[in-house]
Amino acid sequence: MTDAAQPWLTVVGIGDGGLDSLSSEALDALRAARTIFGGERHLAMLDDFSAQQIAWEKPFDDSMIALQACAGSPTVVLATGDPMWFGVGATLTRHVDPAEMRVLPSPSAFQLTAAALCWPLADCQCLTVHGRPLEGVSRHLVPGARLLIYSADGSSPQALARLLTGRGYGPSRIVVCEHLGGTRERIRATVAADFDLTGIADLNTVAVECVAGRAAEPRPLVPGLADDAFVNDGKMTKRVLRGLAISALQPLPGHLLWDVGAGSGSISVEWLRTAPGMAAIAIEPVEDRLAMVRENAEALGVPELRIVEGAAPDAYADLPAPDAIFIGGGLTDGVFDAAWEALKPGGRMVAHAVTLESEAILLDLHARLGGELMRIQVDRAEEVGPYRGFRPAMPVIHWHVTKSDRP
Repeated sequence: MTDAAQPWLTVVGIGDGGLDSLSSEALDALRAARTIFGGERHLAMLDDFSAQQIAWEKPFDDSMIALQACAGSPTVVLATGDPMWFGVGATLTRHVDPAEMRVLPSPSAFQLTAAALCWPLADCQCLTVHGRPLEGVSRHLVPGARLLIYSADGSSPQALARLLTGRGYGPSRIVVCEHLGGTRERIRATVAADFDLTGIADLNTVAVECVAGRAAEPRPLVPGLADDAFVNDGKMTKRVLRGLAISALQPLPGHLLWDVGAGSGSISVEWLRTAPGMAAIAIEPVEDRLAMVRENAEALGVPELRIVEGAAPDAYADLPAPDAIFIGGGLTDGVFDAAWEALKPGGRMVAHAVTLESEAILLDLHARLGGELMRIQVDRAEEVGPYRGFRPAMPVIHWHVTKSDRP
């Protein structure tokens, strides 16, 4: 960086109103630039600027070499609205020292949509399906929720309507906002189950007022979903033990979980649902269960779950170091030792055992490493002829421990 007071890279957020909507500071940056990067739509707005214009390549990361070659020379990146809200600005911070760039935002599509509908923005969930799986919206479907969603293109609103209807939220009101802030601005409303809008512009934002139909099954984000929320073959961590396991794993935003012997994926799915920015890897060797993990992740709104086919410990190879590990699929053949070695200092380990062999392993680990060891048995009321009685399930040994952060 040549001058701390004059960053070489300026990221300019531009609205549908084009150059006329820019501040004098943003226009000065464009006039001073030697190189301007942007999408074809943005570059088409530039008429009398002498700078070299470079359109983004696909994949996007290929453009970073050309951008970084401009270091020290006045450079502008054009973006849509607020570049730091699901925009290119966040990506650029991974390639350029933030001290070398400045960001000049315009109102975001979220702000413009909330203003047009008189929705308090702080009460809305702001999401995007641009470059992200549509199924991620599912976790936010609860009665009364207001969602603002960046679209990928003109087909996104209808795809969202199908998702809502399939999840039992067909009565939900959908508002499609196109080219907000520009001369082609258009706002149209419909109902998800009766979606009938056509000719939707690629540049659009969708607002959803969630209304649950009779088929809707609202799912809370707190751990301990009902067992029937998951497609499973019976080999899964049941509700009571799952809630305990997630609590002991202590999910924190940005942390990574290894779910070893994932089964239905119930632990990793619930981990991801606890907070934004979570990450999880489900490790499972059985092909049929891999399909169940994928189905559960999509249905419960966490399609970002990474699924690794393979048996532990071989499946650990080349995986990023985790902040937490759950072992629910057996503790034999070096499954624990390799996982413990990979776990970050200060990380949390939780393991369950139902067989005598696995129980013996946990007893030994508890003696060596400490932590908390519990034997849990759940009795459920069931019919006994014309009466009811408690029927005990198999006891489960639960162990959790925090890896010392001391060498």
